[in-house]
Amino acid sequence: MTALETQSLTIRFGGHVAVDKVSCTFRPGELTAIVGPNGAGKTTYFNLISGQLRPSGGRILFEGQDITRLSAPLRTRAGLGRAFQLTNLFPTLSVEENVRLAVQAQSGTHYDMLRPWRTRHGLIERTDAILDSVALGHRRNVAATVLSHGDQRKLEVALMMALQPKVLMFDEPTAGMSIDEVPVVLDLIARLKADPNKIILLVEHKMDVVRSLADRIIVLHNGQLVADGKPAEVIASPIVQQAYLGIAPPRSAA
Repeated sequence: MTALETQSLTIRFGGHVAVDKVSCTFRPGELTAIVGPNGAGKTTYFNLISGQLRPSGGRILFEGQDITRLSAPLRTRAGLGRAFQLTNLFPTLSVEENVRLAVQAQSGTHYDMLRPWRTRHGLIERTDAILDSVALGHRRNVAATVLSHGDQRKLEVALMMALQPKVLMFDEPTAGMSIDEVPVVLDLIARLKADPNKIILLVEHKMDVVRSLADRIIVLHNGQLVADGKPAEVIASPIVQQAYLGIAPPRSAA
């Protein structure tokens, strides 16, 4: 079975320990939300898993293989997909061209002047299907740079889908979106979650989003894993009430 695992994963920046010996296993068919207060180490933990940062200690295993020292591009080829907190697109290319490049990369198709893109019907159909799934088919010819922030986030999700990863990592996917744009992305993640072969990791501050999507919640606080379990149990735990929601524990009777 495909599984992603971190073992005592740690990173230090000088004297500051941003992620402190975090051990966790993620399995297919489960959406895990990673929550915690600002500065808790959530995005840093994501960056360690996806390869943007190298750990000071610990290991990352994927499908039984140690990927700790693999670069971010090699982890992408291995099956890890990441949508960033800040959009990461080809701004001057059209929406369709952005997705097309990702589809071509996943299929191993290279430029061939003797066989233009319009003759590659299978890849065209995949590109069209992905654009429709993120509600961007009607904006296919628009340059990515002129899209609204919400549409740029949707396009980035489309690029990740085109690569057909086994692990999908979403870092605050609704950040900066209007109220009207949020449901489209949440519905898209919910549909991806229905695939029992996918591992989905979600960093999200909005607890209503977490409650609606998560099968499991892990909580980071000061770089440490302080809670792990079913959403209702974790949200109700005293350490989460205090560390994440800012609710002080009741005082004992004198």
